[in-house]
Amino acid sequence: VSFTSSSELSNSHGPGFAKLNRRDGAGGWSPLDSNKYQWLEIKLEQRTEITAIATQGRYGSSDWVTRYFLMFSDTGHNWRPYRQEDSIGAFSGNSNADSVVMYKLQQPVIAQYVRILPLDWNPNGRIGLRLEAYGCQYKSDVVGFDGSAHLLFRPDPSVTPANRDVLSMNFKTLLNSGTLVHMEERSGHTLTLELFRGKLLLQLRKGRGSSADFHPLVSLGSLLDDQHWHHVSVERVRGLVNFTVDKNTQQFQLPESWSHSEINEISFGGTSAAGLQKSHSRRNFHGCLENVLYNDISVIERAEEKQGNVSFTCTESIDVPVTFASPGSFLALPWVSGGESVSVALQFRTWNKAGLLMTFDLQHNAGTLWLYLSEARVRLQIHKTGRLMTDITAGSAHMLTAGLECCGLLVDYCDVFISCLDSHSDGTHSLSNIKYDFPCPVFFFFFFFIRCSPSRCEHGGRCSQSWSTFHCNCSATGYGGATCHSSIYEASCEAYKHKGNTSGFYYIDVDGSGPIKPQLIYCNISDKAWMVIQHNNTELTKLKVSSGINQHLAHFNYSADVEQIQAIITQAEYCEQELSYHCKKSRLLNTPDGAPFSWWVGQSGEAHMYWGGAVPGSQQCACGLQENCVHPEHFCNCDADSKEWSNDSGLLSHKEHLPVRALTVGDINRSGSEAAYRVGPLQCYGDNSFWNAAYFNKETSYLHFPTFHGELSADISFLFKTSSSSGVFLENLGIKDFIRIELSSPTQVLFSFDVGNGPLEVKVETPSALNDERWHHVRAERNVKEASLYVDHHPGAVQKAPADGHIHLQLNSQLFVGGTASRQKGFLGCIRSLKLNGKTLDLEERAEITPGVTPGCPGHCSSYGDLCQNHGSCVEAHSGFTCDCSLSPFTGTFCHKDVSAFFKPGTSVTYTFKEPYELNRNVSAQSSSIYSDLTLKGENVSLSFRTSQAPALLLYVSSYYREFLAVLLNRNGLKQRERHEGNGLSHAGGGYIPS
Repeated sequence: VSFTSSSELSNSHGPGFAKLNRRDGAGGWSPLDSNKYQWLEIKLEQRTEITAIATQGRYGSSDWVTRYFLMFSDTGHNWRPYRQEDSIGAFSGNSNADSVVMYKLQQPVIAQYVRILPLDWNPNGRIGLRLEAYGCQYKSDVVGFDGSAHLLFRPDPSVTPANRDVLSMNFKTLLNSGTLVHMEERSGHTLTLELFRGKLLLQLRKGRGSSADFHPLVSLGSLLDDQHWHHVSVERVRGLVNFTVDKNTQQFQLPESWSHSEINEISFGGTSAAGLQKSHSRRNFHGCLENVLYNDISVIERAEEKQGNVSFTCTESIDVPVTFASPGSFLALPWVSGGESVSVALQFRTWNKAGLLMTFDLQHNAGTLWLYLSEARVRLQIHKTGRLMTDITAGSAHMLTAGLECCGLLVDYCDVFISCLDSHSDGTHSLSNIKYDFPCPVFFFFFFFIRCSPSRCEHGGRCSQSWSTFHCNCSATGYGGATCHSSIYEASCEAYKHKGNTSGFYYIDVDGSGPIKPQLIYCNISDKAWMVIQHNNTELTKLKVSSGINQHLAHFNYSADVEQIQAIITQAEYCEQELSYHCKKSRLLNTPDGAPFSWWVGQSGEAHMYWGGAVPGSQQCACGLQENCVHPEHFCNCDADSKEWSNDSGLLSHKEHLPVRALTVGDINRSGSEAAYRVGPLQCYGDNSFWNAAYFNKETSYLHFPTFHGELSADISFLFKTSSSSGVFLENLGIKDFIRIELSSPTQVLFSFDVGNGPLEVKVETPSALNDERWHHVRAERNVKEASLYVDHHPGAVQKAPADGHIHLQLNSQLFVGGTASRQKGFLGCIRSLKLNGKTLDLEERAEITPGVTPGCPGHCSSYGDLCQNHGSCVEAHSGFTCDCSLSPFTGTFCHKDVSAFFKPGTSVTYTFKEPYELNRNVSAQSSSIYSDLTLKGENVSLSFRTSQAPALLLYVSSYYREFLAVLLNRNGLKQRERHEGNGLSHAGGGYIPS
């Protein structure tokens, strides 16, 4: 083990004294200047699995490092930073000179070189450091390929094929395309693992011959051509495949023909020329493979055959990569041309679409050359005395070579990858042989933070990134937020109803931010909000005798998939599905003692022998249960085998058996047999999660649930109503981390949390008080990009997450609802429909057994009564409300549908109000009769009208006592006439006034 450094304050402050706990010399390492461009490095004897790092300050001094970056390398040239929680996290260092601070690495690192880059140090001292690395011996078998070779491996044919095959390896390369593995099955099918444009692509080819094309199965990774080791494994268990690249795994199903296939041979590093013609890259792999294992067999040790220049060593590139860490970073390079021209070559890689690559002055005062990116295209311009002399635009190239006359070179661009060769006869220079000016942070390693692999965008959101961040495009996903985490749709028709929506098609996301996709479903909204799920055959289907066919089998495909339907049924209060059978000499269940001729298959795939309207396991129809079958000795009307048409119909309502997936009809092969069946749509109403509530009547009362797991994404939503001015809705604690939502004042909701970067708060202020005993909706979300909080329809608040901080929320206590473990003020009031990451917590179940908490929470008209329009009145229900439209000239769910009629000239509508006693009068048989047992002192009549005719009679009311009231429209406006004599008819519309 040896120590080296960027500089040293003196011989006694050199890197040789930097080993942990050394006290000789000056007691540790200190550089000549204390700035951010210093480093201390350990070179191990060989590549090692490094598991921990420990640091100290310089012995007996005021010199120590408080924060640093940790870097690793195999060669001492190409460095990579250690990532904490998938971000470039700086490590916290020491607080004094002698205490040891050790970090156990979450993910061990394989490297030979360790480098510390101090970022901050004791402001009253200098950089001072002692260092030690801990690890284990690492065994490495490597093989190198030059792009023209491959290694052949044939599994032992005498070994019985296993149900599980595993291929794993590490690879590294500087080229972005090439075939790594080519597996051939005995029948000729092939499976190929290929690096294509920096991503790994797994693809399948079926059959032999030139017509057999590759079919891409899945791709993983990004920018894997960075000359760092990457791990890849392909695990096949029958037809199921787990494909892993580094820490990202995708699972998929192979075609049936591959489920039991046997691998005949495997080619590593490429394949024959004929095989390459079918690949995307059309080239063999150029780079290194390490520790290649196939079913625990070391392929490199047992390689049988090699084709071309295969070496069992890994040649490292001497290219020196440079990362510019900020837009202000640049390198100023002294450059002296040995002739009239100089050739400058560079490679660059960036996420940004614009920026300066380099600029320098041309010889003989020929002007200044500028090379830059503009709209993702390379542009070269030469300016002289303010005039544009040359302007060239090239395509979106990432490799550029140009012959340029120059006397100086200035590289001034963020995110540049520069590659120069060591001294050659053509006079080119290496970056390692040049002295640099460092005006801004520049790092001599290649690090390109890939923020979209694995993607943090959820639910199919499309990820794109810049140098410093990533963006999720959530369009057409049904989800929103910074990471497409939260659903933009409601979870049920019940929820849509309570937002004032009427019947129609709506997207339903039954589990919110969970994995089940939204589904377009018809909501039939009346007093109840029915979810109607159609299938492919809801019409009456007639069956006739068919020779040779003893049974008719029907399968039903629903507009929602199995997982969605099961979640809807579980969440619903009640579900039903019509099942009817019309028969003519066609028996159904063959009751009372015979084997059933027909049955239906439900949710779990189990056959059921009871019919619509009966109970599970009864082998009866509705008439048998109600004891009113046409023939009492049978339990179904159709079982009487009558030559006349009959039917058995009813509703299936046992939720655990719904929906009907298939139907078998059996007794249709006899002469004269006819039958017809109908399976209606699945219909469900109610939402158990929407009304699941608890009432907290003491500040010290609370409900507790298991720890909330929302490490990377957490969304919380609930409704509350209270008369209290403050209180904690919920809280979950960790060792340092926590998450809490509270009513901090009558007009403020506070969402606070800590994921290791210090407490963050998101607040929403409302213009009116929230402690008004009305339901209020709270939605909080925290993800790797931001935290947000919304209350009702008020403007929300968003707090951005630190760019390179901790991202995992680590909690370990119970989740407290309505109270707190940190002795803050508990909540008084009601909490309803509490959902965490799309899952509803059953508050009522816990409230049943918890003192101070009552299940349920009545009183909904105070919140939803405004939905009843046009003088309709709100009526409380156990779960929700209804609108009473009896005193309104409107009807519908919310008294929103106008009750109107169109009158032609000479027409009218007549109503007869019957008195409590019979009158000796002749009343038109066409009149509607309405009984009244009320003695009224006055009447209020309201109406709306639209007409182009005048004069016109709008309303005429008369009584038995010869009184009448008439409302007329004349050319000068409305006119009212009254008289105490008249007949007993009452007219409305374009009628006439009797004399």
